[in-house]
Amino acid sequence: MNARYAIEIDGLTKRYGSMTALDRVSFRVERGELFGLIGPDGAGKTTLFRLLTTLMNPDEGTAAVDGLDCVASYRQIRSRVGYMPGRFSLYADLSVEENLAFFAALFGVRVADNYDLIAPIYRQIEPFRTRRAGKLSGGMKQKLALCCALIHRPSVLFLDEPTTGVDAVSRSEFWDMLAELKAKEISILVSTPYMDEADRCDRIALINEGHLLAVDSPRGIVSAYGERIYTLSGGDMYALLLAARRLPHVRRCCPFGAAHHLSVDADFDAAACRRQLMDEGFADVALQPAESGIEDVFIKLMNHE
Repeated sequence: MNARYAIEIDGLTKRYGSMTALDRVSFRVERGELFGLIGPDGAGKTTLFRLLTTLMNPDEGTAAVDGLDCVASYRQIRSRVGYMPGRFSLYADLSVEENLAFFAALFGVRVADNYDLIAPIYRQIEPFRTRRAGKLSGGMKQKLALCCALIHRPSVLFLDEPTTGVDAVSRSEFWDMLAELKAKEISILVSTPYMDEADRCDRIALINEGHLLAVDSPRGIVSAYGERIYTLSGGDMYALLLAARRLPHVRRCCPFGAAHHLSVDADFDAAACRRQLMDEGFADVALQPAESGIEDVFIKLMNHE
């Protein structure tokens, strides 16, 4: 294992009976890096986090955290990492300050020892320090869980879908906090199903059904897309989706919010295709060139896989 990496994974595989949750996954996270694991529910993100935090052993392959083997050195790893699981796992009947003191005691430290690290986060929930954790809002639970994961000043921080179920403002605030932690040289692996959060990471890995699809910077992944994108909207969006998939030189057509995204080849004629759709009875058809994004890349790679 190479101590220069915060996380090093080689051929990691995990099965549950006949189902393969992770299939020969390999990547490395540099020290001080904010690395994102991007994929939908069931992609294998939580299984990977449980392996890296020594809660399970792999069936094949190796993994190291902070230069230590996840199987042979699990005790040392547990004292060096912070882990925030996907579901709120603090004690609902304890207050904010009681939860924080409890987790500090678990790691043999006092809250005061590392208060400087959590202070920017904890100050936002300190007015509610006597409130039971179960009575907090989603955003405040998120901040408390992060404080508890950081109270022993870990060298590597694991965050499993930390922004799921919180409002858009809390999501944005949370990523700002992660940027501040990265500046303090904490290595961070964060998973999310939200493709728009990928741009907040230094590098990302796209994962689906246990298979790693790509690893690169967000810009690097998008620049390698290699296809033209158009947005399409009009009346009866579902029927329009089906019709667009039959158009010449359209490789894929997928719903994207209020519009559809068309991935097309070099011979695509936008004006001719718009006329064809209108001739088929679709009103107010709008077809415009657009920039590709992480979600476009993910769909392309997923279909190829």
